[in-house]
Amino acid sequence: KLPVSHFTERPKLPDNYTQDTWQKLNEAVGAIQSSISIKYNLEELYQAVENLCSYKVSATLYKQLRQVCEEHVKAQILQFREYPFVVHRNSLDSLLFLKKINKCWQDHCRQMIMIRSIFLFLDRTYVLQNSMLPSIWDMGLELFRNHIISDKQVQTKTIDGILLLIERERNGEAVDRSLLRSLLSMLSDLQQVYKESFEQRFLEETNCLYAAEGQRLMQEREVPEYLHHVNKRLEEEGDRVITYLDHSTQKPLIACVEKQLLGEHLSAILQKGLDNLLDENRISDLTQTYQLFSRVKGGQQILLQHWSEYIKNFGTTIVVNPEKDKDMVQELLDFKDKVDHIIEVCFQKNEKFINLMKESFETFINKRPNKPAELIAKYVDSKLRAGNKEATDEELERILDKIMIIFRFIHGKDVFEAFYKKDLAKRLLVGKSASVDAEKSMLSKLKHECGAAFTSKLEGMFKDMELSKDVMVQFKQYMQNQSDPGNIDLTVNILTMGYWPTYTPMEVHLNSEMIKLQEVFKTFYLGKHSGRKLQWQTTLGHAVLKAEFKEGKKEFQVSLFQTLVLLMFNEGDEFSFEEIKMATGVEDSELRRTLQSLACGKARVLIKNPKGKDVEDGDKFIFNGDFKHKLFRIKINQIQMKETVEEQVSTTERVFQDRQYQIDAAIVRIMKMRKTLGHNLLVSELYNQLKFPVKPGDLKKRIESLIDRDYMERDKDNPNQYHYVA
Repeated sequence: KLPVSHFTERPKLPDNYTQDTWQKLNEAVGAIQSSISIKYNLEELYQAVENLCSYKVSATLYKQLRQVCEEHVKAQILQFREYPFVVHRNSLDSLLFLKKINKCWQDHCRQMIMIRSIFLFLDRTYVLQNSMLPSIWDMGLELFRNHIISDKQVQTKTIDGILLLIERERNGEAVDRSLLRSLLSMLSDLQQVYKESFEQRFLEETNCLYAAEGQRLMQEREVPEYLHHVNKRLEEEGDRVITYLDHSTQKPLIACVEKQLLGEHLSAILQKGLDNLLDENRISDLTQTYQLFSRVKGGQQILLQHWSEYIKNFGTTIVVNPEKDKDMVQELLDFKDKVDHIIEVCFQKNEKFINLMKESFETFINKRPNKPAELIAKYVDSKLRAGNKEATDEELERILDKIMIIFRFIHGKDVFEAFYKKDLAKRLLVGKSASVDAEKSMLSKLKHECGAAFTSKLEGMFKDMELSKDVMVQFKQYMQNQSDPGNIDLTVNILTMGYWPTYTPMEVHLNSEMIKLQEVFKTFYLGKHSGRKLQWQTTLGHAVLKAEFKEGKKEFQVSLFQTLVLLMFNEGDEFSFEEIKMATGVEDSELRRTLQSLACGKARVLIKNPKGKDVEDGDKFIFNGDFKHKLFRIKINQIQMKETVEEQVSTTERVFQDRQYQIDAAIVRIMKMRKTLGHNLLVSELYNQLKFPVKPGDLKKRIESLIDRDYMERDKDNPNQYHYVA
């Protein structure tokens, strides 16, 4: 073992070591501050600081260092004091001043980094252990803040200069952004100076600038240009934050721009330009409007209100004007497509906009009761009718889906049902349906939307058509076993009365062969189904007639009434209106329509004398032996598909009548359950139960009617109270 004895005492520093070493360090600091080379080795200086700290001279060393730095910083203020302080806003002096203060700051930072590297041991031992003392770097910042930036004149001049540069940049001039970045990071490093002295003034000036700019440009520019400008300003300010402002300024700065350029003008922007943007379908501008309005508190809400108003106003112009009835449904579909596209592309499929659009559609479409429902039914008829060559099966399916969306908004669905049922009946009976698949598809859509009760009768109509086919197969076999089958081929559709629209039976004079066939069928059918009653509907009958002309043979697809008229010309070549009326027994207005189709339409089988569009009393009709047509089989029974004014009125009246019955039934149902009920409660209960729009006055009339018919009675003491009469 080699024993090592402890030192009995610590070696002492040589005399004057502390003083000499400080002298060396002081010289080095002076050289750094004067930007001249240090004559000592940096490692040697670092070691010297370590030695002093080891001998507990740290406190004195820190104090001496602070004093030297403070004296140097104090001396710097003189160069700014000499500077002229009365500056014109646009003068170059301001820029020179900023460059000078920036140089001073950059030099100070560089010097403090060098000084700290020499005094690193002091910084990491003594300073670290004393939490009350700032680090050497922080001490440098504190000195710069206290002696230079806190000087009232210097601070005002610096901040004025920075604000002037930013103002120039906002006005489109090119400025030294690196200078701004450096100065503003200086203010940020000096802690509260940025927040208290710069940011507050900067935001005030920004506020004033954009308030004035917003007012001016709202007057001068159209909405799209104005919004484009707002967007540009927001991008510029965002870029400013990234490039030279402190990140903490972003929120208040952007909020200030949004408030002054957008928030203050929300209503004005929409009133001035939204309708135009929507009318012209300006997708990119609408997208920008939505994005900008979404940034501001209450922006989306006010955009929603204007959006709803636009839809209601535009939609009302489509629905309310009777002159537009012909194109109403197509215009509604186009308008719906347009708003859907705007919601999807511009409004980011926002649920609020979708829901409000639906409410707005429902509001305007029901401003005109019944008519839209009737026209939608007719539109569907035009699409499902044979001869609609516009659409493939997929396109037709897509059109029907769109129609169903519009249909959902309608309150009086019973009106739609009545007209749809009437048109469906014609399509089925006259064989004019484009495709059974499309018909069934529409039916299933209606069933899904309104329930099975709504479509039960419509489904019954299809069932009848299918059963009729089976009956006809049996009838054909039955006819083959007859001794005299005749030369007319008869097809009969047996319709269940409750399913089909109500048709007024019309007595006409059929020829003997037709009457004979009717009787044969009657005997056959009633033999299979005893107890049933058959009623022949002549208005719905149609036939194929063979005819011979000079040009050759033709076949005509005609209604029964047209058949009866044309068969007369087997007996003679000319008949008067009165003679035809007497012979056929067809009702006056119906006969005029029939003759019009034969003598005034495209295929003129008869010649009317005198010529003219309308059929008058005394007109004569002559068989047209010179008739020519490029087709062999010619359809003239289109007349059956056309709706007469009387039909339209009677369908509407029937809906009204059905509504009366439904109201009566609902009142009796409610009163039977409640026994006694006040007027207001009864009315609100009725509104809940009835599926069509109804006015309070109409309900009152139905209540009075039921009181007259002893279904209910008024309370003797309180006339607003009703009792059920069992």
